[in-house]
Amino acid sequence: MPNKEDQKDNHSSALIEKIQQLGQTNVPQLAQDSNIHCLTIVGQIEGHLQLPPQNKTTKYEHLIPQLVAIEQNSKIEGLLVILNTVGGDVEAGLAISEMLASLSKPTVSIVLGGGHSIGVPIAVSCTYSFIAETATMTIHPIRLTGLVIGVPQSFEYLDKMQERVTKFVTRHSKVDEEVFKDLMFAKGNLTRDIGTNIVGHEAVKYGLIDEVGGIGKALKKLVEMIEENRSESDQEGMIQ
Repeated sequence: MPNKEDQKDNHSSALIEKIQQLGQTNVPQLAQDSNIHCLTIVGQIEGHLQLPPQNKTTKYEHLIPQLVAIEQNSKIEGLLVILNTVGGDVEAGLAISEMLASLSKPTVSIVLGGGHSIGVPIAVSCTYSFIAETATMTIHPIRLTGLVIGVPQSFEYLDKMQERVTKFVTRHSKVDEEVFKDLMFAKGNLTRDIGTNIVGHEAVKYGLIDEVGGIGKALKKLVEMIEENRSESDQEGMIQ
């Protein structure tokens, strides 16, 4: 049985570890019986190729099992998705987007900092979306880096991939397809002379995002949606 000195040493070691890793002595904990799950997507979305270790990444193979577990867990009634991403692998981003869009439970996304490139479909895939007033979203055509085979089929592949992204975004948001394409192909906005960078209220104005707001508004909305979902389930149960 550990003595008081050993317990004191263990407590000190844990305290030092918290300070080193998080810069604080105490970390707020989510309630054990919370019915809301929080999913964070930060940095670059890593797909089939492993990114350098200095890159901050979100690995899609880590998110997919979590989303399956969220769908299966009856105790989880809603999902909050927090985004601050520069984009990344297109197919991985679309896979995450499709899974979020197909969840049967209420979902709310909030863009903090940035929801760029393939982060745009992820942001609009939830039932309701928020963006912070100072957060940005970059909309641009599909790009490839590295070796590209110079044949017509390469262009067709890029064109089809771009069409997949466009269709998904316009299907899951209020933005018009022509408006989205205009933003995508605009010139002179970015240093690379292609694409559009929109901030907070602009994302709402174009119909990409539902509302400007922070974490408080996002959680309040999610709780309201959970309550509505419960009411609908109760009504269906009574009819049956």
